[in-house]
Amino acid sequence: MALPAFETTHKLSLVPKIRENSYAITLALFCSLLLISNVAATKLIVVGPLTLDGGFILFPLTYILGDVLAEVFGWQLTRRAIFLSFALAALMSLTFWAVDLMAASPDWPLQEAWHSVLGFVPRIVVASLLAYLAGQLLNAVVLVRIRERWGPKRLGVRLIASTVVGEFADTCVFGLIAFGPLGAIFGGDSLDFATLVNYVLVGWGWKTLVEVVFLPVTYRVIAFVRGKDAAQ
Repeated sequence: MALPAFETTHKLSLVPKIRENSYAITLALFCSLLLISNVAATKLIVVGPLTLDGGFILFPLTYILGDVLAEVFGWQLTRRAIFLSFALAALMSLTFWAVDLMAASPDWPLQEAWHSVLGFVPRIVVASLLAYLAGQLLNAVVLVRIRERWGPKRLGVRLIASTVVGEFADTCVFGLIAFGPLGAIFGGDSLDFATLVNYVLVGWGWKTLVEVVFLPVTYRVIAFVRGKDAAQ
C-alpha cells in the first residue's frame, strides 16, 4: 500500500539529514583519534624488543575510520575530512607552541615538564603533519581506485591494500623526519640506522596487523553506516 504523499515526502527529506549525521559522527571520531595519537606519539616507548611511539595504541584506528569514510562517503568527503583533521592538528600544535611561550605562573612548577612533552618541536610537528597527510591520502586513493576498477566486491582486499600503502607511507615519512636524517635541518639527534629501520618496519607491521585483526569490526561499521544511509 502506497504511503500518503506527506509521509513519503517526510521520509525522503530525512535522507540528506541522516547521511549528514553519519558523516559528522565519523568525522568527529576521525579527528579526535588523530589529535590524541599525535600527543601520544611524542614519546618513544619500548615493548619487549620493539621500539614504538605512543601513537601506536590509537593511530591505527584512524585508518579504520579512514576506510569507512572512503568506502561509504567517497573521495570528496574523505578528502575534506583529511584536510580538516590536518588543519586541526596544525592548530593544536600552534596552540601548544603559544602556551609554551607564555610566562608560567610562579606557583606552577611544571613549565619544564610541559615544554619537554608538549613544547613546539618543529621536526616532530612537521613529521606528524606530513606523515598523516601522505598516509591518509594514499590510503583513500588506493581504496577508491581499487573500488572503481573492481567494483564493490573484494572489500577485504581494498581495506588491506590501502592500509599497507598508507601506513607504510605514514610510518616512513614520520620516522625519517622525526627520528631520521630528513629531520636534521631542524637540529637534534637522529636514531642510528638499525633502530630507525626497526622503528619503521615494526610500526608499519603493527599498524597493518591492527587493521587485519579489526577487519570484522571494519566490515560491521561500514555495513552499519551504509545501513543507516540505506534506511534514509
